[in-house]
Amino acid sequence: MGSVTVLTVDDLAAGYGDSIAVSGVSLHVDEGEAVAVIGSNGAGKTTLLRAICGLLPTRSGVVTYGGDRLTGTPAHRIARLGVAYVPAERHLFGGMSVRENLELGAYPDKPDTGRMDMVFELFPRLADRSAQHANTMSGGEQQMLAVGRALMSRPRLLILDEPTTGLAPVLAEEAYASLEVLRGEGLTVLVAEQQVPLALGFADRGYVIEDGSIQLEGPASRLHGNPDVRRAYLGIA
Repeated sequence: MGSVTVLTVDDLAAGYGDSIAVSGVSLHVDEGEAVAVIGSNGAGKTTLLRAICGLLPTRSGVVTYGGDRLTGTPAHRIARLGVAYVPAERHLFGGMSVRENLELGAYPDKPDTGRMDMVFELFPRLADRSAQHANTMSGGEQQMLAVGRALMSRPRLLILDEPTTGLAPVLAEEAYASLEVLRGEGLTVLVAEQQVPLALGFADRGYVIEDGSIQLEGPASRLHGNPDVRRAYLGIA
């Protein structure tokens, strides 16, 4: 676990129209660690991540990344600072090939052959389907491609929103196994997830968000053993 703080969110509020979806949210992510934000559907996880990445304006609060203030910074500039975001919807270019999607992930830089090889080594199925159109792939393969495309930008911080959305249990486990490999290479990860056992098994620390605010936080192992978390998310009394 790193000791240098990469991302800091301080008293963040954000929402849509006249509605405030998250309020008073504070968290941090240190270099080299994995942090999970867990919560039920509608708790505010996606709103929080979109606000961090500049895809949703903040109402109040401050987001900093390294020495840079992200609040009010356009999403494309945040991406160029080294923050890669993988939305739950994946937003692939369906009519383009796997390789073309990966090449676009490196934009505005030219695709790096070594980086492409790394993605193919991490996800061999993408190598096998490099010429296949993205919209003809399975949900699990599309998730691999979405993560692989994000990795092509050589991010310092990878942010994932519900990476197991629509995946069968075995594919969800494979997704987190791939994330473990990336963690072993020193990548910093922030993940929002409903699949609590997988997320807490992967993360160093976690935050529980409900009704748009942080209710609990701490080491992932402690959250996993918390009776309120076990009852609410694991179905264990």
